Amino acid sequence: MRASRFYALCLVSALTGGGWYYWTASAREQQAAKPGAAEAAKAPAARPASPIIAVLAASVEISDFVLRRRTIGFAEPVASVGIKSRLDSQIVEQRVKDGQMVREGDVLFVLDDRELKAQIAKDEATLARDKAILERTRADLTRKRDLLTRNAATPQQVDLAVSDEQSAAATVRSDEATLTLSRLRLGYTEIKAPITGRVGAVSASVGNLIKANDATPLITITQVSPIRVSFPISERDLPSIQAALKAGTPPQVRTFSAGTSTPLAIGKVDFLDSSVDMTSGTIEVKAIFDNSETTLWPGQYLDVDVVLSRIEQAAIVPTIAVQPGQNGAYVFVITPDQTVEIRPVIVAATEGERTAITKGLAAGERVVTDGQMRLINGARVRDQGAGDAARKVSASDTPVKQP
Repeated sequence: MRASRFYALCLVSALTGGGWYYWTASAREQQAAKPGAAEAAKAPAARPASPIIAVLAASVEISDFVLRRRTIGFAEPVASVGIKSRLDSQIVEQRVKDGQMVREGDVLFVLDDRELKAQIAKDEATLARDKAILERTRADLTRKRDLLTRNAATPQQVDLAVSDEQSAAATVRSDEATLTLSRLRLGYTEIKAPITGRVGAVSASVGNLIKANDATPLITITQVSPIRVSFPISERDLPSIQAALKAGTPPQVRTFSAGTSTPLAIGKVDFLDSSVDMTSGTIEVKAIFDNSETTLWPGQYLDVDVVLSRIEQAAIVPTIAVQPGQNGAYVFVITPDQTVEIRPVIVAATEGERTAITKGLAAGERVVTDGQMRLINGARVRDQGAGDAARKVSASDTPVKQP
């Protein structure tokens, strides 16, 4: 019984091994029958092709780069004068009204001048009398000197005549000074505008009695053309403004209403404070504006845009395209064969979304602005921003708020 089982197992094993040999031999024959099968078996496995990375890019533009700072300032008058009377008198005429524009020399008020005219008449009469006395003393001196030469008068008499003549001359000079003062005071009866500007509220009218140098001015005149705008800048921007002022080319300043992009007026820096505010790290700057159209108003708060420097014919790229590296800044440049090249660059200035490059780029080259994290030198790319004009760098001056 055991022997029969053993023979049966041996038979099954032999049949199984023969079947496996027959199947493998047939497979080898079929493979060998295919053309080129031997060469394919001997060739090494092919490497997979490097993937193409989709990126966005922008063109390099060559133009002048204006570096600006934007801050907040306020308009202030160059001059503001409170008009007061220099006499105790009464207003008999008012030639100005609230809010009126006046020019230097315009008559604003006329005061009662009758008393001063009478005083001038009296001073003129006194002067005429004392001039007559002077003529008499001079004639008397001449006679005394003539008599002295003929020994008909004493030296003491001549000295007395000289003293009388000098005293009379001094009296005449005093009368002339008094008359000049009276005429000057008469001129004060016409109160005139000392500057050109806009009148505020008028606090007096015809019939009011006024005193010299009253505490409250009759009116206040504020000069509005030209006008100044005062604003702070960071101390780090101080060297740029100092250099421009020293070169005789004051930095240009533009003013804007809050939230607008159209300049109200354009002026130039004409004042730089003598010290930096240690609490804020800023320095006060003032710019002068012609303001002939009165677009700026004293006390008005404004957005201020000041030019710090100008770089001529710089390569301008989006700021996002510039990457920091261990050896300095660099960008990824797309080559004609649609691969990227790491290009070291020298950054001259950055203003918001725009950066000026002075070395490393040429006009028309495409720099990667999105997708840099997936790139290495020589990587294959597909420029999805090609032909998209919206991705190009704008050459316009976009002001940036000062931090």
